[in-house]
Amino acid sequence: MMPVILELNKRKYELSYNADVSFLQKKIDLAEKEHRRPYEDFSDPEMLQYYLYRQTHLDKRNDRTERTVREYERELSLFIKQLLTYGAEIDVDLDYVVEGSLFKSLAPRHIRRYQEWLAGKSPYVLKKGSYSPATLSRKTTIIKSFLHFLYKTEYIEKPLHHALLTATVRKDDRPDRDLGPQEVVALLDYFKSIQHPIVFGIIHVLTVTGIRNEEFCTLKVSSLKYDSITQQYYLDVLGKGNKRRRIPIKEKTYNNIKQFRAARGLQDLSEAERESPLFSTNTGRPYTPSYLTQYLTQQIEKSGLSFLKHRNNKIGPHTFRHAFAIISRLSKIDIYEIQRSLGHERIETTTIYLEKVFEKEQHAIQSWNSDMLADYI
Repeated sequence: MMPVILELNKRKYELSYNADVSFLQKKIDLAEKEHRRPYEDFSDPEMLQYYLYRQTHLDKRNDRTERTVREYERELSLFIKQLLTYGAEIDVDLDYVVEGSLFKSLAPRHIRRYQEWLAGKSPYVLKKGSYSPATLSRKTTIIKSFLHFLYKTEYIEKPLHHALLTATVRKDDRPDRDLGPQEVVALLDYFKSIQHPIVFGIIHVLTVTGIRNEEFCTLKVSSLKYDSITQQYYLDVLGKGNKRRRIPIKEKTYNNIKQFRAARGLQDLSEAERESPLFSTNTGRPYTPSYLTQYLTQQIEKSGLSFLKHRNNKIGPHTFRHAFAIISRLSKIDIYEIQRSLGHERIETTTIYLEKVFEKEQHAIQSWNSDMLADYI
């Protein structure tokens, strides 16, 4: 490994986990008072910490969620670690260190070489094969956002973010998460037949609500409320961007929630503590998104249902969010209503969920005059 990289490796690139970044804000305020550049006294780790934890909205609920921050932190920490550990392989040919900073020392060629190495020669790729297009796109987006922040704040002088090639996900590269009503019914029938109210309840709630994995995991007893005007239960869901949605719950869904809780040995909804989890594991703890994905995927795979053999991707919690969109569209519901129900900020996201449905709906054969081939169509 080159001496310059070795020198940088001796420096600690760790966060202090002071999530309110009050100390860093005081440094910025002092620099402003003394008519200096705001971030000239910052170190690389401080810039990373400020980028992750700074407040960008007056209402903190509109800032990044804790889960998003953790994802950004994980990806950016890995980015830094890989540059330091595999500098020779990546050909990070630094002649000297600028002000003791890795970020200030990098040039566009290093970022371009890193991206090429990440996609083709990194340890993960050599061991497990290529990253999926979606994973590369996510990594690129996060790194590009951080590098752009460093340039915009004038912490670095070179627009390193321009060196990253676009890593978009083509339609054909997206995982197949489509699931239609017949397949959902087949799953519900199976878990009902083997008397498994846990998996049955999870699938049922995910399908009829369209909620996200994380939204399901964070539901509390207090999230299930009764509307005296409509005389119907609903879920008060806190979604992305800390935006709330009220999702109606029909009687059968409400009963399945009660059956789930009874099977887990949880208190009746009328007696349970309001802040306790609405759904829990067998230990009484709330599900985590990763555990729910693992558990549900394994249980569905074990079912051995015939339609699973023809799928390229396993069925997890997010698949039932797609099922909600597809079933809604097949029920002739307007796409904007589906968008609002799912909590999508952009209609383009909802369109992605429904691409294959639209493709079939808009196929020329759907408008053929049936008289032309009356006996055959």
